[in-house]
Amino acid sequence: MEFKIIADYFDKLEKISSRIQLTSLLSELFKETDKESIDKVVYLIQGKLWPDFSGMPEIGLGEKFLVKSISLATGKREEEVDKLFKQIGDLGEATFQLKQNEQGTSILTFLGASSAKTLTVDETYTTLVKIATTTGENSRDIKIRLLVGLLKKASPLEAKYIVRFIDGRLRLGIGDATVMDALAIAYGGDQSARPIVERAYNLRADLGNIAKVIASEGIGKIKEIKPLPGIPIRPMLAERLSDPAEMLEKVGKNALVDYKYDGERGQIHKKDNNIYIYSRRLENITSQYPDVVEYAEKFIKGNEFIVEGEIVPIDPGSGEMRPFQELMHRKRKSEIHEAIKEYPVNVFLFDIMYYEGEDLTVKSLQERRNILESIITNNEKIHIATHIQTDNVEKLKEFFYQAISDGAEGVMVKSIAPDSIYQAGSRGWLWIKFKRDYQSEMADTVDLVPVGVFYGKGKRGGKFSSILMAAYNPDKDVFETVSKVASGFSDEELDDLQKKVAELRRSEPHPRVVSTMIPDVWLTPSLVAEIIGAEITISPQHTCCKDQNPMGGLSIRFPRFIRWRPDKAPEDATTTKEIMEMYKLQLKKIEEKTTDENL
Repeated sequence: MEFKIIADYFDKLEKISSRIQLTSLLSELFKETDKESIDKVVYLIQGKLWPDFSGMPEIGLGEKFLVKSISLATGKREEEVDKLFKQIGDLGEATFQLKQNEQGTSILTFLGASSAKTLTVDETYTTLVKIATTTGENSRDIKIRLLVGLLKKASPLEAKYIVRFIDGRLRLGIGDATVMDALAIAYGGDQSARPIVERAYNLRADLGNIAKVIASEGIGKIKEIKPLPGIPIRPMLAERLSDPAEMLEKVGKNALVDYKYDGERGQIHKKDNNIYIYSRRLENITSQYPDVVEYAEKFIKGNEFIVEGEIVPIDPGSGEMRPFQELMHRKRKSEIHEAIKEYPVNVFLFDIMYYEGEDLTVKSLQERRNILESIITNNEKIHIATHIQTDNVEKLKEFFYQAISDGAEGVMVKSIAPDSIYQAGSRGWLWIKFKRDYQSEMADTVDLVPVGVFYGKGKRGGKFSSILMAAYNPDKDVFETVSKVASGFSDEELDDLQKKVAELRRSEPHPRVVSTMIPDVWLTPSLVAEIIGAEITISPQHTCCKDQNPMGGLSIRFPRFIRWRPDKAPEDATTTKEIMEMYKLQLKKIEEKTTDENL
């Protein structure tokens, strides 16, 4: 398959903002793609060479080396390339213009001749993989040579998207949800096949692999897909409420209640005598936790399994739980064995999704928990999450306060009804969060995505010091603004913010961002931050839930930064639906309070 086809479609997709049109055009591309290349095409659309859990390296060519490669490929001096880039603000477009000029003066073009060699998808993908995986002495020079060869062979449009891909700025505005819709239309006939595609992706979080199965064996084949150790499952998510009585009512009155730990959620897989650990973002974090690998080998029985729990930092002296932030040292420490001693962890397991060839996601929570408890050998490192089973509101409250006292964030109230399956990748009323009251009108924090930043004033002049935050709308696969956060940052966190901006800045809003506010610098939606505020109000400035309220969107009043959540992907952020539910609950409380005062 010619790479030119991909470049042409990318060019069309970039000009479209309507999700319906994006989906339609993307489904056309999938229909034109041969089954041998479909997985590679999906990865390229996602802006990656392989799924995040693979643990494979990124391409590793920064702006400076991209400029050098473009210079060598086009015969222009680096200063010329850099100047054009600064004028346009887009290395891909700069490459396109330089290649067009080069082509315009080519003797072949003048004679009307065309190149006998065309760039294929496989050749492009394979070369990019070589660039990413080349290591050792002179690896940088080899990477540049490979890229120069690719750019020389590419047409102007192909070169534009190759450079944008490497630069991490494809600008297609396509999320996983849109890819799934397009796959359903292309191979299932219409969007009625979307739930089949989504369930397969939830059980095996590799869209390229799912696309290849569909293209090679048909849409019906993925109905048979079950979890596979070594490929992470998209984690089940929870709704939130603040009324314990309502929680029990929602889950069918009788509930299993687990501690909600302040740790890193981890999926632990065993396959072929190897242990793999994946974060809630589905990244391979095995190297950060060699001690957890050892514990799993020793204390979890079985040849193949997928279990889930929280990895929690523990005080080596007292045995008490430490806050989540302590785990960040494990990411930064070059000597992991030092970090293990300084920041030891325990694992608190709460679910099992696969065991010895059997898909357990279709079983009830009670069945899954019984299996999980039966395979854990008694030890001091891996435990079943502290829990009770209750249908009593007072017992639930008492257990909640016990959890807080023990250093947990709160509790998770879970249905144990016959239909309490593991809803991979979904948020539902089978699990409900009951978290600590933060002494605020907002009973809980929210997780939001930075989409833009503003320069500060006074002491913070010249620095980015406030962030435009957005909630995730899964129905539209977009991020809608809900607050502008300027407080709660330490000096160190503000310095860190400047670095994050440098990596994610862009000259225009990301296609998946819906905003009427214009920040000083736009950001690619990539990070997640935990935020607390005073209350949720109506605001004409923000777009969150604006289509549901004629008076304007919803906004968080007096927001304050709590911490970054590197364990969460943007699509794991608080949804616009959740913000609306919190707003309705807030109104309900105000009405009840007013009624009480009038009585």
